[in-house]
Amino acid sequence: MARMSKKEKELHLLLNPKKVGPVDPAKLKATKVKRLNRSTGGDVLIAVILGVFGLFMLFPIVFAVSNAFKPLDELWYFPPRLIVRNPTMKNFIDLFNLMSESWVPFSKYIFNTLLVAVTGTFGHVIIASLAAFAISKHKFRGQKVMFQMIVLSLMFSGAVTGVPTFLIFSRLGMMNNFLVLILPAFTSSLGLYLMKQFMDQMINESVLEAAKIDGSNEFNTFWKIVMPMVKPAWLTLIVLSFQGLWNTGGTVYIQKESLKTLNYALGQILAAGVTRQGAAAAAAVIMMILPVLVFVFSQSKIVETMSSSGMKD
Repeated sequence: MARMSKKEKELHLLLNPKKVGPVDPAKLKATKVKRLNRSTGGDVLIAVILGVFGLFMLFPIVFAVSNAFKPLDELWYFPPRLIVRNPTMKNFIDLFNLMSESWVPFSKYIFNTLLVAVTGTFGHVIIASLAAFAISKHKFRGQKVMFQMIVLSLMFSGAVTGVPTFLIFSRLGMMNNFLVLILPAFTSSLGLYLMKQFMDQMINESVLEAAKIDGSNEFNTFWKIVMPMVKPAWLTLIVLSFQGLWNTGGTVYIQKESLKTLNYALGQILAAGVTRQGAAAAAAVIMMILPVLVFVFSQSKIVETMSSSGMKD
């Protein structure tokens, strides 16, 4: 055996106690294990940097909430004040008075938005997950070409596909229908890409083979094994999809007033001029509450998704 240093001997002793002999408790206690960790100064520096960025990202939310409680004269201060000096509920009262005067109740706009957001998000998660499972874990002809087309589709924004989408729904006679907002959400390629990449890394073939040996069918394997294992990915997808649908206007496809969404109602208030800026600030906070709550309850899973998934193809 080659000549070993003192530390190498101690390590050899710990790994091979039977070959080398009994372990001396005194030596074990005296042996110092080197911890691979950042220094205290590095931890403090990272905490300060993250805190600064956190405050910077929190600024728009604080400013929006503060504006909702500002009287009209404070809304037009220059430079604008971050914190309200004389808080009031008048903006919210004016908002509900305006909505009550409309022949379409304010609750109707909220119901329409919730219907579109919840239905579109649920369908998007299920369809994207099923398609991602097929592309990720099943071999078939044209699989790689299909996935490359999905990646390519991420380049096209909604503004680019707006005209073809309008023409398709117009020819199908589906205008003035919630389906014109829900169906495009079902087929969004972003969720499919995210789920496929996550399944590639998190789902081992041995797990699926074990499920087949136990007699599990494809759908049972997908629902009871695959979906729980990729929970961070579809929770992230819920947040992204819900926020997009919650803020949708849909006025291009829907002209019927009783079918329009909350975002449209907010736009109508803003278009009324300076006197309704307080009510518009209150409406902006109401629009913001639900997406923020969805994000807060899912943020740990979103961080896990971003740290685990990656671009392999």
